[in-house]
Amino acid sequence: MSMMTSLPQFPWLSLLVLLPLVGALLCLLHSKRPADCRALALATSLAVFAVALYLFVCHGQSDGRWLLYEDVAWIERYGIRYVLAMDGIALLMVLLTAFMQLAAVLLAWRVERHVSSFFALLLLLEAGLMGIFLAYDLVLFYLFWEVALIPMFFLISVWGGANRRQAALKFFLYTLVGSFFMLIAIIALYQIHGAQSGVYTFVIGDLMQTQLTAAQEGWLFAGFMAAFLVKSPLVPFHTWLTDALTEAPAAGSLDLTGLLLKTGIYGLIRVAFPLFPNATENFLPVLGVLALVGLFHAAWAAYHQDDIKRLLAYSSISHLGLVVLGLAAWQLTAWEGSILLMVTHGITTGALFVLVSLIRERTGTRSMQELGGLWGQAPCLAFMFLLFSLASLGLPGLANFAGEILVLLGTFQQHPVWAVVALLGVVFAAAYMLRLVQGVLWGSTHKERVLPDLTMREWLILLPMAILVVWIGIYPEPFLAPLHGSVANLLAGGLP
Repeated sequence: MSMMTSLPQFPWLSLLVLLPLVGALLCLLHSKRPADCRALALATSLAVFAVALYLFVCHGQSDGRWLLYEDVAWIERYGIRYVLAMDGIALLMVLLTAFMQLAAVLLAWRVERHVSSFFALLLLLEAGLMGIFLAYDLVLFYLFWEVALIPMFFLISVWGGANRRQAALKFFLYTLVGSFFMLIAIIALYQIHGAQSGVYTFVIGDLMQTQLTAAQEGWLFAGFMAAFLVKSPLVPFHTWLTDALTEAPAAGSLDLTGLLLKTGIYGLIRVAFPLFPNATENFLPVLGVLALVGLFHAAWAAYHQDDIKRLLAYSSISHLGLVVLGLAAWQLTAWEGSILLMVTHGITTGALFVLVSLIRERTGTRSMQELGGLWGQAPCLAFMFLLFSLASLGLPGLANFAGEILVLLGTFQQHPVWAVVALLGVVFAAAYMLRLVQGVLWGSTHKERVLPDLTMREWLILLPMAILVVWIGIYPEPFLAPLHGSVANLLAGGLP
């Protein structure tokens, strides 16, 4: 496939993966100088964000083809190629990753233990995530899938809370078992395609031409779904997430909820659905039911939490249930809404996790029983908490509403009953978010305490997120424009 870009010479996509890798290496080389590590991590994140923003500005109008495509022979003997490809969907995920990673570095600024290792792991995680969103060769995709798993395991197990080891192990085992089944499916598909065509390749576009029996397609599809549904995370594969999010350090929670949870859903869109169209068609009703069950189960669980971090963890599962429901509807508007909701959920819930960590730093607690009265003590912090909470519950005019309404409209056209049931789930979201706001911002203060308001560094993290939340809520079109062509092509069963 020819490289479809106005800049064929420059490997922009490789740069997005390599910059954080180089930054991670430099952080490790400066392990004796923590201040240098912080500066290096910030400079690297800024550089990656600048590249992502440049690509978004240049390629923000997608016509459905690949915006950028890099294809180099890698391990020729086994048909493994270094293929990175970016369409409008990948472009949005790359921009979200670069933006959230910048916030994560700023949030982790005051980490004191093993500073160089912490920032090196954050940057390695960014490289892995960029690779997942750009890889178009299954070996490369699997490699980045595993690369993103390792730094998160160490971030939780070394810098996490009291039960960090147990949470990290649970996260690692769940995702590793899912990945194992995906690896078996990748190898089997490679062998079947090679036996049929005489060409052994792992490139997704080529593997889409493989002729599979119904049984073969079903089993291979199940292998990929094992990996993607655990990461998504759909009920009943979700139990690792609440522990991981609760115990992770602040920057780890931000990356986990804002970015890592999106990789499973992205895997469905980019890999599982295009490769196995018949199995996908048969599975969509099951996927829709699982999404609705997750939406309600998690919303109900969120309402009964006292730890505000656990409440937000369950709210993430509920929101992602709505995202998956949009995909299961297999309708253009619903898909665009799902992908936009992935982006807006990353920003709003990510911002709420930032705020929870700031509240914990100031008060020493995350329990709603012990909080309250924040509005009178730290008004700027409280205002930000209110803004992102209202965005999270889907208030019209704020970011999540734009994605939610598109998902519900699109789903209603295909499955009216699903849409009506999902709407009730969205009402549940209002219940637990309003309980959260009431418990943290108002209510009675249990003891007199003087809380410092937002510092300059904290404003730098939260203000860009707040601007984006209002912007996408009022005018989402620039973020929907890259999706139109790519989504239409994927739904038609073709290549971007």
